[in-house]
Amino acid sequence: MPMRRREFIVGLGGAAAWPGAVLGQQPNQARRIGVLMQGSETEPDYRSYLAAFVQGLRQLGWIEGQSLRIDVRWSAGDAKLARAYSAELIGLMPDVILAATTLNLTMIHEATSTVPVVFVAVADPVKQGFVASIRQPAGNLTGFSLFEFSLGSKWIYLLKDVMPDLMRVAVMFNPDASPQAKFFMAVIEVEAPSLGVQVIPMPVRAFADIEPALASFAGQPNNALILPPDPFLTLHISLIADLVGRYRLPAIGSIPNFARYGGLMAYGNTVKLADQFRQAATYVDRILKGSKPSDLPVQGADIYGLIINLKTAKALGITVPLVVSGQADEVIE
Repeated sequence: MPMRRREFIVGLGGAAAWPGAVLGQQPNQARRIGVLMQGSETEPDYRSYLAAFVQGLRQLGWIEGQSLRIDVRWSAGDAKLARAYSAELIGLMPDVILAATTLNLTMIHEATSTVPVVFVAVADPVKQGFVASIRQPAGNLTGFSLFEFSLGSKWIYLLKDVMPDLMRVAVMFNPDASPQAKFFMAVIEVEAPSLGVQVIPMPVRAFADIEPALASFAGQPNNALILPPDPFLTLHISLIADLVGRYRLPAIGSIPNFARYGGLMAYGNTVKLADQFRQAATYVDRILKGSKPSDLPVQGADIYGLIINLKTAKALGITVPLVVSGQADEVIE
């Protein structure tokens, strides 16, 4: 895949590409921010996250094209792109970098130990070794976490609650795009024996791997699927929801849209990512004004919600117990 080397200046309505020559005419006093985004620049949701970040900066007095220059790269859940763009952004000598998701933060972290970095949508940064502690991050990283690894136990228990005869659970993840997957797997594997459930890793590294993996696993009775947070899976979540429906495979995901697209359940953080990007602007502002990342505590997002698609449950022949549906924040019928 060829690298896109365009530089972006972002307006309130979204990400608009400006010619490189115009960007080169920024005043000397302009500060520079590098942004490594998850997903693709063609996805409206991801563009809205970036717009929220820029809007937050504007509300704090930073104007793109005047006091601020923003260089944006999109990794699209691809580890090779994330690594290449991390090096490219560091080479632009930014004053601070915004890194979205664990994959992008991992690559940025490998590329620099000195440039200040603010992260968003990262699972348990202490457990993953990005920061020393929540209150005192130390080093050059701080930001906003999104998931706790203990979610792994909730997913498997929810599946067992709606499928008492559950025997096998596959956990789909892209090992290249999801460095945090091993932590979720560890939690799930600890809980599974007490429930009489076998855990099966389902690594997928490319779009073409998804359907064959699901088709092979779905052929056995009493099977279910877990989809942990993974930028690659998120990029294809609509397709995955369609496929688990086609292969009649009960599944639970970590993002709300999985259940809304037709998956059986979704349980995860209900914080809007746009809000985290907007909050990240306050940390970037403070760093540009002289604060150190080590002085800014990591902020967590601990609001979780359950969505159950009863229409999908009916199609799968699953009767969701009232004690489970009663816990749901949203029920799709």
